[in-house]
Amino acid sequence: MNDDLKNIVLMDEEGVETEFTVVTKLDMEENEYFLLSPIGEDDVVIAMKVVVDEDGNEILAPVESDFELEMIEEAYATLFAEEE
Repeated sequence: MNDDLKNIVLMDEEGVETEFTVVTKLDMEENEYFLLSPIGEDDVVIAMKVVVDEDGNEILAPVESDFELEMIEEAYATLFAEEE
């Protein structure tokens, strides 16, 4: 996926588009994750994982594994603690 993304528009299951700011991209354990914040909601961050669909296209999917979410939270906390 493109590392230079600043904003991204995602469509939900009902066809509603929402624009997100890309907070950061994390490469961990051979996976790519994007942390996204809905425009205008700076206190909300969601984690999305880059996966390959049945047609071979890279898409973003919600992270549903508790293990992955904990790993992402730890990496995010470490990353932003280093920046302070």
